Amino acid sequence: MSRVHPSPARDLVELILGYAMIVGIIWTPEHLQRILSPIALVLTLLMVLARGQSRDELGLGTRGLVRSLWILPAAVALTVLSMFVAAKIGTLHALYKADFAHVSGYVLWTVYQQFLLQDYFMDRLLRLVSSEAAAVALAGALFAAAHLPNLVLTGATLVWGIVSCALFRRYRNLWALGLAQGLLGLCIAICVPDALHRHLRVGLGYLRYHGTQPAP
Repeated sequence: MSRVHPSPARDLVELILGYAMIVGIIWTPEHLQRILSPIALVLTLLMVLARGQSRDELGLGTRGLVRSLWILPAAVALTVLSMFVAAKIGTLHALYKADFAHVSGYVLWTVYQQFLLQDYFMDRLLRLVSSEAAAVALAGALFAAAHLPNLVLTGATLVWGIVSCALFRRYRNLWALGLAQGLLGLCIAICVPDALHRHLRVGLGYLRYHGTQPAP
């Protein structure tokens, strides 16, 4: 596949349309999300692949993988520390739907979130914004804003979005970042009271959350 060199106008249109599509789906009822979400994922994937980049350029190959692996034990250490603190202050609790399908599906989703953040949004912002630091900050801000009105996730993803973009610029590999995000997300789910993060929901799902009823 030959490399496509898009114009700034195309980058801006794709950036706006991609973000509007994702945020719009987040704010639709759950039954519509089940239909629209796969469509959005396929469309964004096709737009990324249309650029003709290699697996290593997309961060899906072996380039930078070994050098980036320290991110995983760092995420594990932060998770263990968070669990220790949460246990001490009494907020540590069991994971909602702690089955393999739910957990593995969530981790796969965080890997794809990193793919979207780095290969769709960050890639275009780097060509539209003259400063790399500004592009990293803006990508992190867009990532965080997509998690509103969940303030717990908005704050966490603002920090993680900026950090992960900076790390991707250094190592050019998505695997450790995606897995670390999944681990840190699960850490938030069990260390922060569910009443605050509402099963890690965002958008309309966060507002419509009614809590888990205790078993009789």
